[in-house]
Amino acid sequence: MSAVLTSEAANVSKAQAPSSIVAVLLGTGVVGGAFLKLLNTPAASSIRLVGAANSRRQQTQAEQLADRSLREKLKINGDARNDASLLAALDANEASVKVIIDATACGTLASRHAEWLERGYHVVTANKSLAGGDLPGWRALQAALASGGRYGDSATVGAGLPVISTLRRLRHCGDALLTLEGVFSGSLSYLFNQYDGSQPFSALLRRARELGYTEPDPRSDLSGEDVARKLLILARCAGFALRPDEVEVESLVPDNLRGVDVAAFLSRLEELDEPLAARFAEAKARGGALRFLARLNQRGRARVGLVEVPANHPATRLYGTDNQFALSTTRYNTQPLVIQGPGAGPEVTAQALLGDVLALA
Repeated sequence: MSAVLTSEAANVSKAQAPSSIVAVLLGTGVVGGAFLKLLNTPAASSIRLVGAANSRRQQTQAEQLADRSLREKLKINGDARNDASLLAALDANEASVKVIIDATACGTLASRHAEWLERGYHVVTANKSLAGGDLPGWRALQAALASGGRYGDSATVGAGLPVISTLRRLRHCGDALLTLEGVFSGSLSYLFNQYDGSQPFSALLRRARELGYTEPDPRSDLSGEDVARKLLILARCAGFALRPDEVEVESLVPDNLRGVDVAAFLSRLEELDEPLAARFAEAKARGGALRFLARLNQRGRARVGLVEVPANHPATRLYGTDNQFALSTTRYNTQPLVIQGPGAGPEVTAQALLGDVLALA
């Protein structure tokens, strides 16, 4: 018992001690919850949490923020959500770095990123809605960065794999992207790496959702829209000012399942099985495989969708939730630069958030 009390006292002491970085966390779901766990590790000792919120409730009291059960307690207790008071908690500190961490997928919150940057806060995010949304929003974000705030977006693509940073570094060095191809979705990677005809696609999808590889509504993954947002982010980082409607997107969600609520969709997953089984059988008969690929060429033509690839295609050698990004550039022309690794999961995504926060110091 004394050891537990000592640990809790240490957490409260950290919450009250001066830190070089103070942060507000928006979103305490799967990724936000994993981030809260990382805050209790030595690597995060320079970060002090001064506010945390889910969609309905928030907490700004130091003792409560230091509680290891913060995420669970916020589900039933806490003040009503009030973003103004969360920002006031940041403003009340003298720390040199003040950061807003957006661990949600909320488009309304993402639309405020530029505003927060203009007000002098840094923003670290896993939310793709702004950078991968309408082109005016992307341009507003770039303009806001002139205010001096920094935008940590490593977690928006590849769950922290160094693809965004690599693209920016290559471009800064005068290199230019010629083509980009790969598997950008950890959930779709897992599904089609595992899908071999021995079990229905719907069974695999339920398993992927249980493991936390898909969004709560798997249609966000199956529609291809999530991959399209990631492709837009990478294309824009490479200098292609693409609009969302310039990305051709193939959805795996049948028309009759697109308008139903989440519960109804989950109860009707078996309706996905027959069309995908037919495509799998056709590909297998030709010695190929199915992979959900994103592609961009040097003319800015972009497409996202299910592709039959030969058995020796690089995407057939992925494992688990691996993402793969193959970049051909003017200098990586003979052989593409390939970045590959786990591209889904709350722990690696939360680590990407933590890395971006620590880089602000």
